[in-house]
Amino acid sequence: MTGHSSSPPRRATAVLILFLLAMGASFVALKAKTDAIPRSKVPGASIIYIPSGKFLRFSTFGYSALAADVIYLWAIQYYGTPTIDDRFNYLDHIFAIIAELDPQYTDPYETGAMIATTEALNPDVAFKILDLGLQKNPDQWIFPFDAGHIALITLKDYDRAMRYFKVCMDIPGAPDFIRRLYANALYKKGDLKTAWDTWIDILRSAPDDRTKKIASNHLYQVKAAIDIGALHEALERFRKNYGRLPEGLSLLIQRGLMESLPKDLDGNDYLYDPKTGEVKTAISPWKR
Repeated sequence: MTGHSSSPPRRATAVLILFLLAMGASFVALKAKTDAIPRSKVPGASIIYIPSGKFLRFSTFGYSALAADVIYLWAIQYYGTPTIDDRFNYLDHIFAIIAELDPQYTDPYETGAMIATTEALNPDVAFKILDLGLQKNPDQWIFPFDAGHIALITLKDYDRAMRYFKVCMDIPGAPDFIRRLYANALYKKGDLKTAWDTWIDILRSAPDDRTKKIASNHLYQVKAAIDIGALHEALERFRKNYGRLPEGLSLLIQRGLMESLPKDLDGNDYLYDPKTGEVKTAISPWKR
């Protein structure tokens, strides 16, 4: 009786082992076959024979997550092989196959985006992969965060960064620092008023002294940008009117070009060089 009762689990284990061996053998054979095809004649030859995610999902008999693991491991090896010149063709297609097999498998989305950005130098493909990750996992803030970071740091595309950070902020569980990145993107874009208002909100709702200090430093930076911009405009009007720069900023008041001279967030005067017209803060916001 004991032998009969244990046979079904053994059969299931045997089936699983046979499936794993068959799948591994299939991919080894597939790789050997496709590697033999001249890539100069058939671009992307190493991956064009991989079936679609939808087909694999139905043909793996309930083991689609396992198939996703296998393809993911293969993809890491494939895209890490520098001798394959055209390996970055169809990059988003491969990770879309993995997403079809296991939509909640989050690592491949991030890895695919990293490969697209740092290796393939194609941020647009990274955005496609991360957008797919968010579409399949709308509760995961990491995908719009990664996309916003790429837009902010790699592309300096502040509008796109703001859009992604805004989406990220609206997802429950997103960390507080996303608001700071959003505010920084506003500043970089040049929307100083909205950046000021956002940093004020961050300061008022700061949960600790560290966050308050960060917000205060950014407010110092934003106010300085607003004030120095206004001073430069007045200096330019003075130069046009009198053909020279003033010896001191007080002349801007005397000639009616400004009602008063602004001060930095700490109440200090801005430094002015009458030879160059440069105006700057007495200290860096990060050294306050």
